[in-house]
Amino acid sequence: MSRRLISRSPDLRLLLDEGYDLEIRGGYLLVHHVPYVTVAKGAAYGTLVSELNLANGITVPPDPHTIRFTATPCDAEGRRLDRLINDSTRTDLGGGLIVETSFSHKPVGSGRYTDYHAKVTTYVAILGRHAAAVDPNATARTYHVREERDEGSPFRYPDTASARAGITAINEKLSLAKVAIVGLGGTGSHVLDLVAKTPVDEIHLFDGDRMLDHNAFRGVGATAAVDLDGGPNKAEHYSRVYAVMRDGVVPHPYPVDAVNCAELSDMQFVFLAIDPTPAKRAIIEHLEGRGILFVDTGIGVNVAQDMLGGIVRVTTGLPGRPVSGRRWISFGDAAAANEYAPNIQVADLNALAAALAVIRWKKLFRFYRDLEDEQHMLYTIDGNTIDNEGGS
Repeated sequence: MSRRLISRSPDLRLLLDEGYDLEIRGGYLLVHHVPYVTVAKGAAYGTLVSELNLANGITVPPDPHTIRFTATPCDAEGRRLDRLINDSTRTDLGGGLIVETSFSHKPVGSGRYTDYHAKVTTYVAILGRHAAAVDPNATARTYHVREERDEGSPFRYPDTASARAGITAINEKLSLAKVAIVGLGGTGSHVLDLVAKTPVDEIHLFDGDRMLDHNAFRGVGATAAVDLDGGPNKAEHYSRVYAVMRDGVVPHPYPVDAVNCAELSDMQFVFLAIDPTPAKRAIIEHLEGRGILFVDTGIGVNVAQDMLGGIVRVTTGLPGRPVSGRRWISFGDAAAANEYAPNIQVADLNALAAALAVIRWKKLFRFYRDLEDEQHMLYTIDGNTIDNEGGS
């Protein structure tokens, strides 16, 4: 709840952006690391605690104007701030949250704060003025990233990028239960990097291959040599990498084929980033039979006159619009063109294929505007052109 509340409430979002250490707990807004002066005339840090006044999960003007604190503040001479403190009853608010004092400072005029930003910064400034007299470096603006997660959020820290851009509500369109990525090579690993930063609950990774040196040069990010020791499975490797950022990255250390493709049946979307094989045909026919949305990617690059040329392909599977019978996708058949048999892949083309596939996914869920609803897209390297086919 707290992440969504902060992102949807402009006053809380502004406090977070300005570096205050916020936490939502049990209906309270907590502001940690607020400097104050102790009775011993030294600087210390406490937590401001304010009731939250909400309407449909978004903050409205605070009521009451008072605020609680986890300590008893003094001035620079060690004298208690009696003009600020209106109650000194030590109170357990539950969950280990104990306050010692309550403050009362009414704004001039209406006597009410317009929002929580005004309320918090006013009390922080009062306490901070005295704290600065004994420690000029005392500050409440720490820019601390609190590893606290909302109920239902997969992230280990807040998605402030969406909040700062004001697109949190749009971003929630991507809150799917399960998405699969089949193939964690150059393209699939880049797909994971992009999907991992969306609010999908579970990202299922399928790949039976090992992570070897050549994978590191076209896969996403920088892989340390020690992480290549023993050739770990790709799905398990990338699951560990992204676990530092989020939950729900589930490894399946084996390939998907005609025998086990039913494991994709409960996915809401599938990214296919595997080489042309008869198994791919079985997977796509299974997805089409179940009405599961998917995107298939391909890269075709050849050597000509000491340079590389070719195409990047993104093909979308939609209910009632099968692609398995079209000539858009190669399934490794004998009749298929063999011009790109060397399977040349370059990291930038892998990244481009992944980006185009993820953009297409986001269009399907109305994150991005889509005027053509194409099923098949080809990017040609030498002409720098994009051609679409199969629009609705």
